[in-house]
Amino acid sequence: MSAHAEPVPMTARASGPLRGVAEVPGDKSISHRALILGAMTVGETRITGLLEGQDVLDTAAAMRAFGATVTRHGPGEWSVQGVGVGGFSEPADVIDCGNSGTGVRLIMGAMATTPITATFTGDASLRKRPMGRVTVPLSLFGAQAVGRAGGRLPMTIVGAADPVPVRYTVPVPSAQVKSAVLLAGLNAPGQTVVIEREATRDHTERMLAGFGADVRVEEMAEGRVITLTGQPDLRPQTVAVPRDPSSAAFPVCAALIVPGSDILVPGVSRNPTRDGLYVTLLEMGADIAFENPREEGGEPVADLRVRYTGTLQGVETPPHRAASMIDEFPVLSVVAACATGTTVMRGVKELRVKESDRIDAMARGLEACGIRVEEDEDTLIVHGLGPGGVPGGATCAVHLDHRIAMSFLVLGLAARNPVSVDDGGPIATSFPVFEPLMQGLGAALHRSAG
Repeated sequence: MSAHAEPVPMTARASGPLRGVAEVPGDKSISHRALILGAMTVGETRITGLLEGQDVLDTAAAMRAFGATVTRHGPGEWSVQGVGVGGFSEPADVIDCGNSGTGVRLIMGAMATTPITATFTGDASLRKRPMGRVTVPLSLFGAQAVGRAGGRLPMTIVGAADPVPVRYTVPVPSAQVKSAVLLAGLNAPGQTVVIEREATRDHTERMLAGFGADVRVEEMAEGRVITLTGQPDLRPQTVAVPRDPSSAAFPVCAALIVPGSDILVPGVSRNPTRDGLYVTLLEMGADIAFENPREEGGEPVADLRVRYTGTLQGVETPPHRAASMIDEFPVLSVVAACATGTTVMRGVKELRVKESDRIDAMARGLEACGIRVEEDEDTLIVHGLGPGGVPGGATCAVHLDHRIAMSFLVLGLAARNPVSVDDGGPIATSFPVFEPLMQGLGAALHRSAG
């Protein structure tokens, strides 16, 4: 499946019990950061478990364009020969980040304090997404940005010749914005400070420390304060990428709504800034056991044992939890549709500026499948129909969004009638083995005639 190819219609239908081991791919967020920080060291960084989805492959190509040597040695095994902080060279061509908002925003940050110029673009979905939330703080370092109306791609960034350190309060919870500012701060003298009112995923802070940066995180009255001392000599590392909790969400949620299911998902990241979905599922009454807890690559991980119970209840997710599960709300809304009672998801307005307007995309698709939904700018409410209660029978538009596609295919596994998506191609951006992995568990999903 490819996000850059012809549409790949897919259909899922009611399945027998899902059984077996679901070895989901490496974490996408950590994979991006390992490549970028590896490129900013002097020496060779080795990476195992790298996600080889299209989003991450586009970031690898971008690091090559900036002068790093990026080599694939085998499945998930890569090396990066870096050029050092401030060592990026000017790309000879436009940097195409495909579908990846994380990739483009972090790369913009990494190059914004080096005196070079780079032009960025992406696919039709990425070209609709706002970049001003990153280019505004990057301008404080001295970088300049010129793009399409509304701060959209294609966009050219002129890196600061004489960068200055920045103190910046992130206006909305966004790990991408925070990370872009921290990466820019690496090549600025003095201390760059980022303040979060609400904590977001902390992979960048963890990995910066692992690569030898002087980074300090403090909980203060104004929020979570991250202080980075600029111009460090980053040390090459060996990075073991844990399995992605956002990808694990799909087989986990499928097992929770398909009767008789019992699966194991090994080695999944339990980073507390990424754990909101699993907290919520437990509140709904899910049977999820976290076995063999351990640490890999500086991240807490565990094996997830998931069993169907048929007793899921609707819940209300508080706004402060949204940042820790922002990518999982689409598939949570599928679980909510199969639960008893109403699920209220609050604080989710960030979903409107993801790969698609995910609130609108899920609401319209769920309605087409016979589920009553309410929404406003910052809230999604799903009225559950209980086990076996979802009619299904619709073809849902995915709007080039991988998580929308996978969510509706999961819904089809538990609905009374098949559920189709107009394009499963974008799934390759984050979960290239989704189709065979789910089929290996017993899921009845397949590519369908266009």
